[in-house]
Amino acid sequence: MGAILEPGRLVVGIQLPVQSKSTSFAEAWEADAGAAQLAEVAHAADRAGFGYVAVCDHVAVPSDLAPQMGTEWWDTVATLGWLAGITERVRLLSHVYVPAYRHPLQVAKAFATLDNVSGGRVVMGVGAGHVEAEFEALGVPFRERGRLLDESIDALRAAFAEDFPTLPGPRWPAADLGQHPRPVQEDGPPIWVGGSSEAAVRRAAVRGDGWLPQGPVTAEAVARIRALRDEAGRHDAFDIGALVGPTYVGDPPWEIPGPTLTGPPEKIAHVLTKLVDLGVGQAQVRLRSRSADELGDQIHRFGNDVLPLLP
Repeated sequence: MGAILEPGRLVVGIQLPVQSKSTSFAEAWEADAGAAQLAEVAHAADRAGFGYVAVCDHVAVPSDLAPQMGTEWWDTVATLGWLAGITERVRLLSHVYVPAYRHPLQVAKAFATLDNVSGGRVVMGVGAGHVEAEFEALGVPFRERGRLLDESIDALRAAFAEDFPTLPGPRWPAADLGQHPRPVQEDGPPIWVGGSSEAAVRRAAVRGDGWLPQGPVTAEAVARIRALRDEAGRHDAFDIGALVGPTYVGDPPWEIPGPTLTGPPEKIAHVLTKLVDLGVGQAQVRLRSRSADELGDQIHRFGNDVLPLLP
């Protein structure tokens, strides 16, 4: 598919609440929230002009990690499929999906269908995964997760682009097997690779259409991406992302724990605009809130007051 972001412009997206309830990032109000609140937030983002809404991926969380991660992680494709039906413009991002948990033809069928029913709004964010017990439960070798992700990406490219793709393997060989519906986007949804390790950065540069970093984006990191793409002969456009982190438009009426970007729209827009100079095309914000209504209000204020100030 290739890059989808316009050079010199900044798109803003959000990871949706409710669908994952890790104690490391979920707000207190999400504990008792469900589909109604998730729909409310997705509608708000769609109306406000956000570039994408994102949903994560875990199949099953081991009991020893449950106190930190929680066990509520909604199915990525099922959730994005539902969101496709209740939104109109916003893109639908898996941030991030672990394709190695499933056969590439199964993944391709799911995301091609999702792209079809959403009218071509899907962005496939992928990652290697990190929970060893989850890999073991699914019968996937944890130590081979990087190689398996590489094979998955290559297999997905083939399955999206061809009616009867040949998948050389070695884990998932296949041939003479057709799939419909076809994705709406030419050659399938763009693939943004997540992670900030050297292996993840290399994978994004060589195999991806974009990069979803886990940590800060620096001029050095962007230069590394570009150098790796030059080495690989990839001279096409490439989408670079950034995590802005906790944000609140205006002066919060309560004391927010931890570092948070707050203040008038002009201040927030100024901080985000600096990312464009680094080559960033999309930034993900985490708007702080004490309720679904407050999050909806923050999304509305961001859309009305901050987005018009961005390049």
